[in-house]
Amino acid sequence: MGGRILIIDDEEGIRFSLRGILEDDGHEVMEAESGEQGLERLGAATPDMVFLDIWLPGMDGLAVLDAIARDQEGLPVIMISGHGTIETAVRALKKGAFDFIEKPLSLEKVVVTTRNALEFSRLRQENLALKTRISSEQPVVLTGRSESIVSLNDVISRVAPTDSWVLITGENGTGKEIVARSIHHQSSRRHKPLVAVNCAAIPEELIESELFGHEKGAFTGADKAQAGKFELADGGILFLDEIGDMSLKTQAKILRILQEQSFEHVGGRKTITVDVRVIAATNKNLLREIEAGTFREDLYYRLKVFPLEVPPLRERIEDIPLLIDDFIAMLVRQHGFKPIAFDEGAMEALVDYPWPGNVRELKNFVERMFIMFAGETVTRDRLPPEFTGGRPARPQARTGAADEAESGSLDALIAEGPTDLKQARAEFEARFLAARLREFDGNISQLAKAVGLERSSLYRKLKAYRIQID
Repeated sequence: MGGRILIIDDEEGIRFSLRGILEDDGHEVMEAESGEQGLERLGAATPDMVFLDIWLPGMDGLAVLDAIARDQEGLPVIMISGHGTIETAVRALKKGAFDFIEKPLSLEKVVVTTRNALEFSRLRQENLALKTRISSEQPVVLTGRSESIVSLNDVISRVAPTDSWVLITGENGTGKEIVARSIHHQSSRRHKPLVAVNCAAIPEELIESELFGHEKGAFTGADKAQAGKFELADGGILFLDEIGDMSLKTQAKILRILQEQSFEHVGGRKTITVDVRVIAATNKNLLREIEAGTFREDLYYRLKVFPLEVPPLRERIEDIPLLIDDFIAMLVRQHGFKPIAFDEGAMEALVDYPWPGNVRELKNFVERMFIMFAGETVTRDRLPPEFTGGRPARPQARTGAADEAESGSLDALIAEGPTDLKQARAEFEARFLAARLREFDGNISQLAKAVGLERSSLYRKLKAYRIQID
């Protein structure tokens, strides 16, 4: 079976000769006369292999090779080397080129080298597919033994086999994408793709093309037709991450497509129908976004068929040691280094830390410690300063008049002592939050809902007032 091959060479005669040899051997050929043009061709359509001249005007062959290795890792590149450039060709091999051919080109050498490179490409693709399949057979669950995580994993196992749409909420770094992957792996669509779209990362002018695809010539730079994410997710799951950052204009268009499961490419007229299950995620309070006029209420209720909330790490501190063990084991597998350990004092400091970046911050921290102290035990004095500031003091229990003031009016509090209004308000708020936190047995989520604050804002207040969080 023929492959798709890109030739990057500024000599028309070389390109003509190579094209003839390759097409006679059953391959599809693309051409580029400069390194810059070659990289454009690569961006538009990924070939199975590349012929690359070392000496090119502008961007030379070695620079192009570096760019290919960075953006198309593993793509076989055969360097074309003229007389007197063998040393450069050897440098190219050290940079990762698959092989090199001297000019003038030998038909037999071209054919044999091409077949070897395509066989390498085929084996590489099979290897990647096998790894993907093995990975897809592994269970994907949130690590933890806390009540909130055990309950969340249980709910995921119930909703995953259905076709219900899911709206995942939670702070940045809590693991919303893992929840989406877990639903996919436990669903009947697990053998179909899970296509993720970061709505916050795509420029407004490109998001329609990314989601719905486009036809050739639909806009400047659209030199070929391209399928959109909805099309690629047909039969599987589309994961719309950071849905709260999507513009109102795009929300209106996506709402229609979500309802009808049909659309047209940008610049196209043909109606495309798909079967897609949608999972959306956001770190924003969408009800507040609706009140502010930045999110459509009808889209919110269309997405919120089954809501799931991922708790922040500070609300499940008993999971921190388990997560640390998981991250260490992963790093040992990846790098082959000896594992690290945290002694009791260090682990207490890590459990006390509020982890504003949640699980993502914890993972990055463990990786940093792993690099610095592989094979060693990390003690408390080896931790960065932010982890050794100590646990905030728990507010002292109060009775009688103090309790009355705590639950009483602001006027009563002002009369009790402080004469500065700002100070009085702050003290009243601190007592009020401490009392309500005890009322909800330390459950931050329930308290946030009760007082009308986002969890992140509430947590900052509790930290500022040095109110102990169990």
